[in-house]
Amino acid sequence: MSALQIVPPAPALPPSSPPSPTIEPPVKHRRKKKEPLHLGYDDLERLFHVTKSPRDRAIFRVAYHAGLRASEIGLLDLRDYNQKTERIAVHRLKGSNSGDHHCCREESRTLHAWLKVRGSLPGPLFASNRRQGISRFMLDKLIKKYGFLAGVPAKLRHFHVFKHSCAVHLLDKGLGIEDVQDWLGHVNIQSTAIYAKITNPRRQRVAEQLMDTWR
Repeated sequence: MSALQIVPPAPALPPSSPPSPTIEPPVKHRRKKKEPLHLGYDDLERLFHVTKSPRDRAIFRVAYHAGLRASEIGLLDLRDYNQKTERIAVHRLKGSNSGDHHCCREESRTLHAWLKVRGSLPGPLFASNRRQGISRFMLDKLIKKYGFLAGVPAKLRHFHVFKHSCAVHLLDKGLGIEDVQDWLGHVNIQSTAIYAKITNPRRQRVAEQLMDTWR
């Protein structure tokens, strides 16, 4: 008889480690863009009323009606303004489209009053004491000064509020979003669309027009 062959026992398997928990990437929440702050019509009326300086009143009118940034106001030169056609060649920054701005009646009136004081000397349309284009710092001081005198809320006393107000008020007056885009020099229409969200009076008028006609 052959001897029995003793087979050694199989080595014990190491205890299985528990599965590592699945780590999910953090959810990225998109920050909701704040609606652009803008001046109400009453705010604007009070602001223009307390601005007695011909230069400052013309600055505010052009900034509001053309929708210009503070740095763009400082770029304006006397030769950019054509008194015969009542147009201003505006030079927009930050990739916006430049072009001619057609002045409204109030703009033209304030510009004519300012030019009577300024004279016809070549150079910046709105100059500082150093005969250079007025700075963003000085424009910020002006809007804070006159905004306080007009009782404008402190959060609205910044120069860029003129551009925001221009966009909102044009849409509120019934202009199409593409027309406002062209007026402000926006390259991307999404830059204009953010203002359309806050023109509730315009939506109300459209709703009233459609109420009995849209079937």
